[in-house]
Amino acid sequence: MNATRLELPSVGLGTMGIDDPAVIETALELGYRHLDTAQIYENEAVVGEGLARALEADVVERDDVTVATKVWADSLAPDDVRRTTAESLERLGLETVDLLYVHRPIETYDPETTLPAFDDLVADGLTRHVGVSNFTVDEVERARRLLDAPIAAHQVEYHPLFQPEDLLEQAREHGFPLVGYSPLSGGRVGDVEEVVEVAAKHDATPEAVAIAWLASKEGLVTIPKASGRAHLEANLEAIALELDSEDSARIDGIEREKELFPE
Repeated sequence: MNATRLELPSVGLGTMGIDDPAVIETALELGYRHLDTAQIYENEAVVGEGLARALEADVVERDDVTVATKVWADSLAPDDVRRTTAESLERLGLETVDLLYVHRPIETYDPETTLPAFDDLVADGLTRHVGVSNFTVDEVERARRLLDAPIAAHQVEYHPLFQPEDLLEQAREHGFPLVGYSPLSGGRVGDVEEVVEVAAKHDATPEAVAIAWLASKEGLVTIPKASGRAHLEANLEAIALELDSEDSARIDGIEREKELFPE
């Protein structure tokens, strides 16, 4: 059992769709220290190559970077968990991944057999931490009961148009970070009136406001995707934007709940 709590930076890099190792290397040069990929993204080798280049160039130390990947829903039977994790490690060029998620609790997911297989990976040193992704409150509670390893993170969709506050409260209660993906509402945040108005007040972009809003929430970190250097820089710099309580309340109060990536 790995009892060390996982500490994640406020902003990490979501890599879905990134197909150039140079993007990963640039992100690490700029200061990103959390790289998030998945088997279903089909780019673990890209992430691994970018990390390898950064390590070779002494841009970063391996221990300073959290590398996360996820086992897809068709590979959650115990033997498949181990096999596909080994394949992921080979593509990433790593002996151990820092954080391994159950990507979605669907298809071949059986908590009674899947979760012990993840515990075995921790015991055998193939992953340092176990995470869950796209779970409900009840599914997280069941996973907590069945896992020997503490849940290290829960990754869910979280942005101005979709705010699962019950999951954030649960994460806070149990002391693990909620990792919010799609923080820019799938590119739609620039059309959200409340966010646009807060951005105008601060002479900032709606994108920066959305990231700052997320990063200001206790227990919540975010992983925006970016591939160009300017956007990579802007997403990191957004955490320096200080929103006041009125700004946050305006965004918190958005009534539309639009999950962009349902099951």
